[in-house]
Amino acid sequence: MSAVAAFLPPALRARFRGSRVLVTGGAGFIGSNLAIALVELGARVAAVDAMIPGYGGNRFNLEPVAGSVALEVADIRDAEAMARAVRGADIVFHLAGQMDHVLSLTDPFPDIDINIRGTTVLMEALKLHNPSARVVYTGTRGEYGSADSLPVSEDAPTNPRGLHEISNLAAAKIVTMYGHVHEIRGTVLRLSNIYGPRGQMRHSRYGVVNWFVRLALDGETLLVFGDGTILRDFLYVDDCVEAILLAASSDAAVGQVLNVGGGEPMTFREVAETLAALTGARWEFAPFSAERKAQEPGDFYSDISKIGRVLGWRPRKTLREGLERTLGFYRTNKPRYW
Repeated sequence: MSAVAAFLPPALRARFRGSRVLVTGGAGFIGSNLAIALVELGARVAAVDAMIPGYGGNRFNLEPVAGSVALEVADIRDAEAMARAVRGADIVFHLAGQMDHVLSLTDPFPDIDINIRGTTVLMEALKLHNPSARVVYTGTRGEYGSADSLPVSEDAPTNPRGLHEISNLAAAKIVTMYGHVHEIRGTVLRLSNIYGPRGQMRHSRYGVVNWFVRLALDGETLLVFGDGTILRDFLYVDDCVEAILLAASSDAAVGQVLNVGGGEPMTFREVAETLAALTGARWEFAPFSAERKAQEPGDFYSDISKIGRVLGWRPRKTLREGLERTLGFYRTNKPRYW
């Protein structure tokens, strides 16, 4: 049994046994880790993923549960495909989306079309064909924008700095609206800086920590932007998956917005120094590129006290532990991701 499944209390593990679940974005980074944990918990798992090049969908991500996950290559914007996918599902985990915030600076329309329209298509399918299903939507801490005060709680204003983050906020509002108007029970999670196995590693636009891992394994220099003192709360993917599972299993989470973050803020310099200690990698400071500077919100770390109260969740892995596991996975499976 995986670390995620093993840590869940027996009553919660029983909650998923035999349940029918759908994971959108199920061949992607977080979606595949979630699907694997669900199979190990005894759920009947279906996944949909558009497998758009560059977006992170990778059939190898589901290799540990090959034959146990029904993967359909389908787009969440396809109403007929979503109608098929949601029928009979007890729980829908909605993780599919356009996640490249840098791309949104040059082409904002995929964010609008996939994140906003796609989420609406999915929720309409649920309204028409399976309104009793539970829904968990995974958004981003970027929905808050720059922090007025730290740590950032769920009551903080939402002033996102880019179209990507705006589209995620809109998707979250759509899920919430379908709860208010159509009584589809949903929970919105705002995730912070997830890293770990099964993330795409071909470009640097989907997470600094995983990209630093690639550079370290390739013997290249890690570039730490600015003076390296910007704060973030980095979260290992197994801890993230545990939070998602808890959110889906608790009636107390219905209608809630919950932060899912690392709990302890750390600097990018600390990440680089930890990787250097683990791999011997070199790192140095570098100026921000214009596109990164335009969307850099400064220090940001989430207040996770609410999810602790509602679900009893806290992260388990330290940064060093998470990086050791991440390095081990990519050392073994490098040809599948580079």
